[in-house]
Amino acid sequence: MLRIILLVGFGGFAGSVLRYLASSSVQKLFYLSFPFGTLFVNIVGSLIIGFLFGLGERGNILSPEARLFFATGFCGGFTTFSTFSLESLSLIRDGQWLFFSLYAVGSVVLGLLFVFMGFWFSRLL
Repeated sequence: MLRIILLVGFGGFAGSVLRYLASSSVQKLFYLSFPFGTLFVNIVGSLIIGFLFGLGERGNILSPEARLFFATGFCGGFTTFSTFSLESLSLIRDGQWLFFSLYAVGSVVLGLLFVFMGFWFSRLL
């Protein structure tokens, strides 16, 4: 169990550091308040986790440990949006359109609502 935690932790560390570097580098290219850096890491993270998922379906190309390091750790640290995208794809592929719709709309709407609530709560202090 400790080995798994360390794999995920080290992957998360690497993903988080790369997220900061990539996001801030991309954002510096634009002089607008639009979050291009975050959009970039979300798209790249989705590409990476989709690629890893595809490799995983092809057989024993990635060990379970490598999947934990890269998909859960690295991609989780790089962007949780990639996990959201992969889970959405899985629901679509399984024909679970109702669950996909609830998950996608619920994640965006509830995520925005709870960010607003957290911000509002911070103003009460």
